[in-house]
Amino acid sequence: MKKLTKLLIIFIFIIQLNTVSFCDDIDDETIAVNETITTSTNSENNKNKIPDINSRACVVIDRNSNTIIYGKNENSQRKMASTTKIMTATIIIENCNLDEIVEVSKKSAGTGGSRLGLKTGDKITVRDLLYGLMLCSGNDAAVALAEHAGGSVEGFAELMNKKSESLGLSNTHFVTPHGLDSNEHFTTAYELALLTNYALNNKTFANIVGTKNYTVTINGYPKSLNNTNELLGNFDGIYGVKTGFTNGANRCLVTACKRNDMDIICVVLGADTKQFRTSDSVKLINYAFDNFKLINIEDIIKESFNTWINQNSNNIIINKGFEQNLTFKLDNINYPVIPIRKDLIESLKTSIDYKSDFDAPLYEDTVIGTISLYNSQNTILNCNFYNSNTIHKKNTFSYFLDIFKNYNIIIEHVLD
Repeated sequence: MKKLTKLLIIFIFIIQLNTVSFCDDIDDETIAVNETITTSTNSENNKNKIPDINSRACVVIDRNSNTIIYGKNENSQRKMASTTKIMTATIIIENCNLDEIVEVSKKSAGTGGSRLGLKTGDKITVRDLLYGLMLCSGNDAAVALAEHAGGSVEGFAELMNKKSESLGLSNTHFVTPHGLDSNEHFTTAYELALLTNYALNNKTFANIVGTKNYTVTINGYPKSLNNTNELLGNFDGIYGVKTGFTNGANRCLVTACKRNDMDIICVVLGADTKQFRTSDSVKLINYAFDNFKLINIEDIIKESFNTWINQNSNNIIINKGFEQNLTFKLDNINYPVIPIRKDLIESLKTSIDYKSDFDAPLYEDTVIGTISLYNSQNTILNCNFYNSNTIHKKNTFSYFLDIFKNYNIIIEHVLD
């Protein structure tokens, strides 16, 4: 009976051990990064071919316009693991004095998963906690920062969700500052890309996530950190951002990459292995830069609009209008430059649909027509244009004025 009890205890221990929710790269999976990058790059023989992706969800966006270059289940809710810390760092940077000293609590020191290695009572600056958060993905650093800024993990989660709401991330919800598995803690690949794009606009955040190695100071003693991001420093143009791993989220990676004038964010969520998350990211980044080019669509639309004005503006009739001299203005184009697939650039065309007959009064900012920009596969943008002056309706006085202005013509006509 005692043997049976011992066996049962051992069995339960093994089951619990196998269900521990790890975080980031403490699962000891190692890969040959440069070999993976080379293999993934060379495997794409056809540059126009959409890459074969293992990850459950992914997206590549253009940073300047948030245009989706490629997506797979990009709007599906998924667990995000330590990519959560992108939001954690953002809130801390925007709301805290980075030089302030934090004393580590028992709760923070006891947080599992990937760690900075903090102990109860340790003293460390907010800035160094941020490096511990983003480079070695310290869950203990995450809790220390959350308690410092929000009073508690729960209080900090409220700050995270308020920020998420202000950014319009309707399919994102936070419970913790570190991202250990919870059914109420989720995002989408696309919204995580949007959050990352916002975060990278902050120079402090960009500097931290772009740092390969850093030395923090804990209780006056130095400690060296290495960034868990396997692509940083190993792949052309990479300047961040964050890795992630839990049993529920699988392997995740958010990457920022800039080459020449093109700047993108790549998100992969739910890869089976670290090698897959690396190879998926490499394939997607190569696909974006090989197949897309930034095009100034504002110039194309304005040229078409000006041509239309020269050829057609006098053809618009304002019935009973006091005058006929319409002037026009084009709607603002939010993103003047966007990425377009290279093989579709030559097929770019515009068409203009407009109304040629109006009844006075015609008030300023009335829609006159729409310019559409499209290629051989889809419409890229519809842009309205308006009248920029008001045309009043004729009154009795204006009719007499017309008679007076045209008096000589009328007399000549009568005499004839």
